[in-house]
Amino acid sequence: MELVNHERNAMDLRTTPVHLGLGSTAKAVEGFTWDSEALQAYSAAVAADGAEGRMVMIFDGDGPGDHWESHTAGDELVVCLSGSVTVTRDVDGYLDRVSLGPGEATVNPAGVWHVVDMEGPTSILAVTATLGTEHRPRTDTRPTPHVATPGPQETS
Repeated sequence: MELVNHERNAMDLRTTPVHLGLGSTAKAVEGFTWDSEALQAYSAAVAADGAEGRMVMIFDGDGPGDHWESHTAGDELVVCLSGSVTVTRDVDGYLDRVSLGPGEATVNPAGVWHVVDMEGPTSILAVTATLGTEHRPRTDTRPTPHVATPGPQETS
């Protein structure tokens, strides 16, 4: 995994996320995967950006999300590109649901647990503050006690 400049090359945000960093920088995250080794490398590479760093990525899917997540360092923007998605947030024990169609977006506030359910084939774009991200398995409709699922900051 490495951060590279791609000023003249097209990137597929489904396979190569972009990191937005300090000084308004944007660098492709080549070789990124959702395994602990790549997460450790990404965390180390962007550590100097602290809470201001953001990952931009497109996710394609169909069906309910398999985990809850919370981004303690900052808000997350979720944009529905195609299909239909429901974002459910646990706000002080109240489940707040927002349905999105193509071109619609919502913001998950920092520290709020949320899950994304895609209704049929769907694509979303996420702009995420990755520092401090936590994940919990989705075994019920509400977040369960923390399980050691490392976010990027927890893997170093």
